[in-house]
Amino acid sequence: MKLELGNFYVKDIEFGSETAFNDGILTINKEEALEVVYKDEHITEADLKIVKPGDMVRLVPVKEAIEPRYRKGGGPVFPGVTGSLLQAGDGRTLALKDMSVLVVGKHWGGYQDGLIDMGGEGAKYTYFSKLKNVVLVADTDEEFEKQEQQKKNHALRWAGMRLSEYLGKTLKDQEPEEVESYQLDPVTKRSDEVNSLPNVVMVMQPQSQMEDPGYNDLNYGWDTNPMLPTFMHPNEVLDGAMISGSFMPCSSKWSTYDFQNFPLIKRLYQEHGETINFLGVIMSNLNVVMEQKERAAQFVAQLAKSLGTDAALVAEEGYGNSDADYIACLVALEDAGVKTVGVSNEAPGRDGGSQPLVTLDPKANALVSTGNVSELIKLPPMDTVIGELESLARDGLAGGWEDDEILGSSVKEDGSVIMENNSMFCGDQIAGWSTKTMKEF
Repeated sequence: MKLELGNFYVKDIEFGSETAFNDGILTINKEEALEVVYKDEHITEADLKIVKPGDMVRLVPVKEAIEPRYRKGGGPVFPGVTGSLLQAGDGRTLALKDMSVLVVGKHWGGYQDGLIDMGGEGAKYTYFSKLKNVVLVADTDEEFEKQEQQKKNHALRWAGMRLSEYLGKTLKDQEPEEVESYQLDPVTKRSDEVNSLPNVVMVMQPQSQMEDPGYNDLNYGWDTNPMLPTFMHPNEVLDGAMISGSFMPCSSKWSTYDFQNFPLIKRLYQEHGETINFLGVIMSNLNVVMEQKERAAQFVAQLAKSLGTDAALVAEEGYGNSDADYIACLVALEDAGVKTVGVSNEAPGRDGGSQPLVTLDPKANALVSTGNVSELIKLPPMDTVIGELESLARDGLAGGWEDDEILGSSVKEDGSVIMENNSMFCGDQIAGWSTKTMKEF
């Protein structure tokens, strides 16, 4: 399979009389774009905003981020989700770079939603402050979810994907500034030179712990909760096969944008043929029942052994209960003779003094941390809020609270905020964007 990603770099975004991309400028006809949003009758209110790096703007509750794309030859950007099933990862897909579509609730947030500051002190905590963003801020009539901490956010998330495809169509007849090419020969048909290098797989554990459908990450539109670990071509992940779910403490989330650009996959591609033989991706899942966790770990180990894997990189989307899946997978791989490195965040409490993962094992002796989900963050007021700041305290966001006997509410009267890193949208960037580093004291 050969995937070509044709990149168009966005220098600026503005509203205008037509939706078009010319000379680095993305122009959006807002009225026409909102018609795409309102195709779902459950959308009751919607508006589009444009925010850029350095703007003193706070967005909350942020639900999703998506890179606008267009699939050459037609067909949905997200097969099985925004259109019929087709094979992702082969052919050419065009992308608007240095930007994203952000989906923000106009009022209601939930456990899985987060905050982005485009400027000031808070901007350093999330990758999306570095991008130019088209913000869909909207509300729905999904009344059954309004008082629920867990929300599927279906209408808003799907509206974001439709909007992204609409913007991506501006690239339909254009030639990209840059083409990234991703190609792997079949595992059994690689050159002696490549086969002489260490065989490496990427093991991904997307969030799939909700047994009720509609909350979990999707694989070609299929809920990942009942799936068994499967071998996937990395191009499929980069080309729309994986869609972000709504259930997740937000700092741990892999947004759809993350799947589309997964840095750890791209780095393994860079090393392929040079220092490693990149075999591909083992797509696993995260479970609730211990037997399911152990079964998934054994399937991953069996797939790795059958592929002749020497080393694996394992990344989990989450923490807490899912740490048991993560560590079980690391141990099963080590027991199979596969040298394994894990990548995750940690939850050692606000003081950093508690056990970082729910479960540990001496065989999990090579772990990369992307930061403490419980770290307290204090942010000053911002000039503008898109969405509803009160949702951070009111609606049970993973890192916000309505009242604390010592700290009070997460949202102060002057508009300043105190919260846990948990509520920073995709803040831990387990996908590989993280700017956090270790310091020796």
